Amino acid sequence: MPLVNIYLLKGKPAAYVKAVADGVNSAVIETMGFPADDRYQIIHEVASERLEYQGRTGDRVMMSLIMRGGRPDAAKKAFYRKVAENLGRDPGIDAANILITITENSDIDWSFRDGEAQFVP
Repeated sequence: MPLVNIYLLKGKPAAYVKAVADGVNSAVIETMGFPADDRYQIIHEVASERLEYQGRTGDRVMMSLIMRGGRPDAAKKAFYRKVAENLGRDPGIDAANILITITENSDIDWSFRDGEAQFVP
């Protein structure tokens, strides 16, 4: 159930974008135990000169996850590895060109609908 913002290079084919989104989602489910239907992703396609990553010029992707706190460090490390593995396989992004950040918050910080905090009674 993390909210995932994915930033990738503009102009990639739909299959490439889908491979990135699916690869990240399957890594979240496999390593952090989120339900399969908890998919909240925003894909940002960015011009090459606006996606700066320490001078890297090839395919690159940056992502930030916002999620409720409590996942162990081991799960996060497994997530990082699984994302690199998935995106390396399809669509072929070098693991050195993948940046991931996770920001954690509390139950009160989420409202999925109706102006209510669903996690807080």
